[in-house]
Amino acid sequence: MANGFRLYGFSLLLVQLLAACSPTKEQALAPADNGAANMTAKATQPIADGKLVVVFGDSLYAGYNLQQDQGFAPILEQALSKQGIKARVVNAGVSGDTSADGLARLAFGLDGLPRKPDLVLVGLGGNDMLRGLSPQATRTNIDAILTELAKRGIPAMLTGMMASPNMGPDYAAAFNPIYPDLAKKHGVPLYPFFLDGVIGQRSLLLPDGIHPNPQGVQRITAKVAPLVARQLGD
Repeated sequence: MANGFRLYGFSLLLVQLLAACSPTKEQALAPADNGAANMTAKATQPIADGKLVVVFGDSLYAGYNLQQDQGFAPILEQALSKQGIKARVVNAGVSGDTSADGLARLAFGLDGLPRKPDLVLVGLGGNDMLRGLSPQATRTNIDAILTELAKRGIPAMLTGMMASPNMGPDYAAAFNPIYPDLAKKHGVPLYPFFLDGVIGQRSLLLPDGIHPNPQGVQRITAKVAPLVARQLGD
């Protein structure tokens, strides 16, 4: 993990490229984004004897600028299948979403599912950080998302983000503890840094230097899938 964090520290493009890689709200909600609409569309006919998994996040979950079969959700579904787990993984990632955006659409999306998910992965906060939004607001929003999932009896898993060094030490000191703190508070598993081993590796990133390319998604999923499989097994 330390190597991934160092690479992240050297990724000085992270903030400078924000304007180039962050879509407008109109773009984020476009059908081609493969986001919120798929939360209900793909789950309409879940595997009868299998698991229903929802990946609920931003562009890192949505598969930004990738083919529909190259994003995190379909690759995770394939990885679980290889481990003998029948699961339908629903892509509920929306590019450009902040934690506040995610909280605003959570209940509507869950209500539209055909049944209660067996697991919801939550991956939000990266856009909050890139836009310099209040870490306290990010904490409050993700806390509310995990609280809503718990209230509905839906198991959750949290994937974390780290503040770019460009944001300064004070911001990092307030932002980085959000994920371990909330994972502990809610008793949910945590994958500390979603881009671990990928950020800073140009061969694993799209030209924007932030989002994973298909090879990067494979690298991420290889690390996350065993944790997901363990949760589904439990």
